[in-house]
Amino acid sequence: MKPLRPLIISGKEVLPLVEGGKGISVSNGESSGAWAAQGGVGTFSAVNADSYDEQGHLIPFVYKGKTRRERHDELIKMSIQGGITQARIAYERSNGQGRIHMNVLWEMGAVEPILHGVLSQVQGLVHGVTCGAGMPFKLAEICVHYGVYYYPIVSSARAFRILWKRAYSRFPDALGGVVYEDPWLAGGHNGLSNSEDPLKPQSPLPRVLELRQAMRECGLEEIPIFMAGGVWALHEWQDWIDNPDLGPVAFQFGTRPLLTQESPISQAWKRKLLTLKEGDISLNRFSPTGFYSSAVRNHFLQELNERSQRQIAYSVSPVGEHTEAFPVGARGRLVYVTQHEKEWAEGWIAQGYTQSMRTPDSTIIFVTPEQENEILRDQINCMGCLSACHFSNWAQNEEGTTGKKADPRSYCIQKTLQAVSHTDDVENQLMFAGHQAYRFAQDPFYANGFIPTVQQLIERLQIGL
Repeated sequence: MKPLRPLIISGKEVLPLVEGGKGISVSNGESSGAWAAQGGVGTFSAVNADSYDEQGHLIPFVYKGKTRRERHDELIKMSIQGGITQARIAYERSNGQGRIHMNVLWEMGAVEPILHGVLSQVQGLVHGVTCGAGMPFKLAEICVHYGVYYYPIVSSARAFRILWKRAYSRFPDALGGVVYEDPWLAGGHNGLSNSEDPLKPQSPLPRVLELRQAMRECGLEEIPIFMAGGVWALHEWQDWIDNPDLGPVAFQFGTRPLLTQESPISQAWKRKLLTLKEGDISLNRFSPTGFYSSAVRNHFLQELNERSQRQIAYSVSPVGEHTEAFPVGARGRLVYVTQHEKEWAEGWIAQGYTQSMRTPDSTIIFVTPEQENEILRDQINCMGCLSACHFSNWAQNEEGTTGKKADPRSYCIQKTLQAVSHTDDVENQLMFAGHQAYRFAQDPFYANGFIPTVQQLIERLQIGL
């Protein structure tokens, strides 16, 4: 394999090996600090990061506010403290080596005050901020204010051009790099546009070449591109290394750092990763963000799929084939459905899915009483973890709402990600993963359940394996 040449990232020469940020509490100070200590770029997530008491015990996210707005304010305070905590741990564990980056999602709730709150307290400890899940126009301005580099996450050259034209061209010197995240292969939320087919993945090479061309047009030929999503072993990417058409490229690993000794995820999660087969990771659109996302197929995703399959369209008055009256909800208000769909609904009700819930799309889904109670309880307990939530209809505007009906086909993302991060439940919670995760079971490096240290993993990555 071609030798890996160091790159200047966030003002320091480091290995072009980057740990991808994964929230909630999946990339933390321990994992990112260990990665940086080996001369790479460690990235902790500041998305609702963990804090600890004086005895080192986890401080759980417990909300006392009676309103969404009050709980949202509590979330902001806890998130800022968690981000500061993890930044300090990461810096201490790095031993002054490598670089420490912080990852946030632009569509997370109160991202701007959280960025200000954390960065104002961690000067010298954090060297860069990566940010995706939306169009982070204000990212550059905020990072420049605190003297750190910024790294937008994009999935197309078009997205970068928009960001550059509207905002980043005013702050060129602080642009540390651009993260290209493959929208078909990356774990977590994916940046697929409406014009791209989720079932027809495109090769990343021509898309990244297009991104580099856009950057050259802006005078950014020497700014590194981080290739993220689908990166497993570098011997598969040799044509990218020292490629003059691509320019400087670093490689971001999101999935492989999950299975290390320093990774904070549960042993149950780690064991699950070692059993995955090709096809066990699903690209779906159940997320309350509205984005596509990639996660492990488990009971959690299966239930969401089945919930949406038990779905029929309705009209509020007879029209066309919608001529059959059908009672909906506790009050039995009549809507109108087709004859075939009425028969389907009656079949589902006979199977125990007796509760009908309306969606924002003039459809009805059918769930059990227990499922309905959980959905309604989670919607009521919303703490505003997103800028706008399809599931609860929360939005961080003056009205505190999207103005649309809450969508029972989705889920509370804060609740399930906290649960999968802090318990052993990997079947009934959302478990994000990149589409290469099945390779843990095939790679001889992980034979007999071997879990490496970060040092051992980085040593292996450097030889291309």
